[in-house]
Amino acid sequence: MNKTPVAWRAVAPVALAAALLAAPALAQNLAVVNGKPVPKARVDALLKQAQRAGQPMSPELEAQARDQVVLREIFVQEAERRGLAQRPAYREQMELARQGVLIRELFEDQRAKNPVTDAQAQAEYDKIKASNSGQEYRARHILVETEDEAKKLIAQVKGGASFEELAKQHSKDTGSGANGGDLDFAKPDAYVPEFSSAMKALAKGQMTDAPVKSNFGWHIIRLEDTREASFPPFAEVKDQIKQRIEQQRMQGFQEELRAKARTDYKFGSE
Repeated sequence: MNKTPVAWRAVAPVALAAALLAAPALAQNLAVVNGKPVPKARVDALLKQAQRAGQPMSPELEAQARDQVVLREIFVQEAERRGLAQRPAYREQMELARQGVLIRELFEDQRAKNPVTDAQAQAEYDKIKASNSGQEYRARHILVETEDEAKKLIAQVKGGASFEELAKQHSKDTGSGANGGDLDFAKPDAYVPEFSSAMKALAKGQMTDAPVKSNFGWHIIRLEDTREASFPPFAEVKDQIKQRIEQQRMQGFQEELRAKARTDYKFGSE
């Protein structure tokens, strides 16, 4: 004969049903701290922050995030127990944090609604490439204070002295001077006009017969080599170009909002 009390037989199915209903809710929680559930969603939010900061996902990072979420709940409960949430300093910091998060979400929303397409990135790439194409020159130079000093050094080079050694000993441009006057490959517009004109007039291996004056001083220039400017393939720089376009658009978006706002405040740039 079944000795289970009638009252228990009536209550047991109800308790079992309640436990089954509570199971999904428990599955959504990471832990319970002092009777308060800690939702797993906080771990996801923390991991998203880490991803935004460029941290790669790993089991170790996920474990640290879980520990951090539970520790935060412990510390927050103690802070609330002490009444710290009512302090003006806390409320001021919370308002600043609220604004920061909301502004970040605004910018993310704007970015998501205005994605940069591959075609737009290709058009920007073509524009940059066109402006950076052409001939590059590799030159050496020796920079000195006076024309007479430059003439003496030219005479020494023509007499067999090493251009590189004279650059190391006498050039005011210490950066290139340490490398024997080597300026590496660059486009002519990277230099002041006087230097550029004199350099382009030289043949490979030729040195200027007379010193070249600029606002830096007096130059002795020798042309080492020339080549067509190289540019990386689109696939290698596509992501960088997209990021550049995004930054330009975001700056324009911010300036547009600022221009449309009605305020009596005068910004420092106005």
